[in-house]
Amino acid sequence: HCPQLPLTSRGNATLETGPALGALSTSGSPTCNVPFNDSRELLVTVYSGVCALGLPANCLTAWLTLLQARQGHVLAVYLFCLALCELLYVSTLPLWVVYVQHGHRWPLSPWACRVTAYVFFCNLYISILFLCCISCDRFLAVVYALETRGRRHQKTAILVSAAVFLLVGLVHSPVFKMEHDETCFETLPMDHKVAGYYYARFTMGFAIPLSIIAVTNQRIFRTVQLSTSLSAAQKAKVRLLAVAVVAIFLVCFAPYHLVLLIKAIAFSYYRGALDPVCNFEIRLYTASVVFLSLATVNSVVDPIIYVLAAEATRQEVCRMHKGWKKWSTKTDDTKLTCSKDSEEARSPMSLTNGYAFPEPIHPPGPSPGIPEGLAEGSC
Repeated sequence: HCPQLPLTSRGNATLETGPALGALSTSGSPTCNVPFNDSRELLVTVYSGVCALGLPANCLTAWLTLLQARQGHVLAVYLFCLALCELLYVSTLPLWVVYVQHGHRWPLSPWACRVTAYVFFCNLYISILFLCCISCDRFLAVVYALETRGRRHQKTAILVSAAVFLLVGLVHSPVFKMEHDETCFETLPMDHKVAGYYYARFTMGFAIPLSIIAVTNQRIFRTVQLSTSLSAAQKAKVRLLAVAVVAIFLVCFAPYHLVLLIKAIAFSYYRGALDPVCNFEIRLYTASVVFLSLATVNSVVDPIIYVLAAEATRQEVCRMHKGWKKWSTKTDDTKLTCSKDSEEARSPMSLTNGYAFPEPIHPPGPSPGIPEGLAEGSC
């Protein structure tokens, strides 16, 4: 199925840069002449932006949710673990930028490629499973509020979170045994093993979690709508979290997995024939890059929507902001007072009536007696 290629003096095939669709890599495996350079600016921009925004956002998220978790909040455990996972992935984005800048040729060691790809795959599905955990936790807390009162424990959330990390980590452990050529786990065109892997990722990593998220959030919406014990503001906050979960899942993960499914179906339809599969890969390449970028943007969207939409954590941010303004104001007043005193009186005792630095601010937790995530108030 491959066109005739020129040979080097050593007799190895070289990657053809002409119009031919099929070619052989230096290792002798077939590949497609996908226009990688067409997506270079987009990927570099997205990866750099997500890294610049995602690092501080997820650091803040991890710290704030850790404060809430230490106060006994169950939901905060899932949010904290999600933030840690996103931090780990965002820290690998500079390596992907280097990879794209080198024309999708991995310039580092094969081990670095395996670790970086492993983090990407794990992050993708750990994020999806934690969205399911958040939906299920909200489902129990809202739909079965009376039945689960006193039965939702942090220990359970910690065990579930550990199970998610362990399960996803073990499933993707074969990455360390896989070989790759110049690219880093970009198999173009795919083979039978990769096609089967795409089917499994769509079914287990997307379709089943989508069903769980859809069912739980639909029940949450219906229960909140019929509730007479919640105020309008409280209902709006519960609905906001449910909408955020569904929106992030559909926008960030659905397009990426639909492309995987379409590629696998095309491979099965063409029965692995190189030229038609390569043609299809080239036509779908731009869409694949855009949808991959959406999956990466999830690392920035998670902390913004989840943590800042949670009332208790938003109050924490407000207290931090007010505390900083108060400290800054008193510091400026202290400087002005000290300057005035130094001009009018040289005695060191004149500073005793001036302003002093405030005590460190330890933000308190949410008001007792208010359900978690439903505390009212704003900046």
